[in-house]
This record gives sequence, structure tokens and C-alpha cells, in this order.
Amino acid sequence: MLAIENENKRSQKDLLQHEIEVLAGIATSKDKYRKIVQAGIARWVKDFQKGQIKIDTVDDLKKLIEIDLQLQKDEL
Repeated sequence: MLAIENENKRSQKDLLQHEIEVLAGIATSKDKYRKIVQAGIARWVKDFQKGQIKIDTVDDLKKLIEIDLQLQKDEL
């Protein structure tokens, strides 16, 4: 009976370790995505300031901001 209990504890520990690794991978990916989105926002603002983007094309910026906010919300 003791061997079964030890095996169950080990299985639970292995499962928890796996879940931690998966969550860490997800967090790393979200971090990378946020950097990409933030770079896109910075580029959009720079192009807008140069006059290369007209006011009627703010949909791209809106989408980038929405993605960034969603990624931030998921972190909470």
C-alpha cells in the first residue's frame, strides 16, 4: 500500500511539474507576442507622425491595441 501512495505522490509531482513548464512556455510566448505588438504600435505611431498614415486607417492601430490589451488582461 505504501508503494502505491509513493507512486501517486510522484505522479502528482510530475503532473504539477509538467503544468508549471506548460504555463511557463505560455507566459514566454505571450511576452514575445507583446513585444511584437508593441513594436507594431510604435511603428504605426512613427509612420503616422511622418504623415504616411491618414486618419482613416486607424483600424490597424486599434487592432494592435486590442491585442496588446488582451495579452495584458490574460496576465492578471
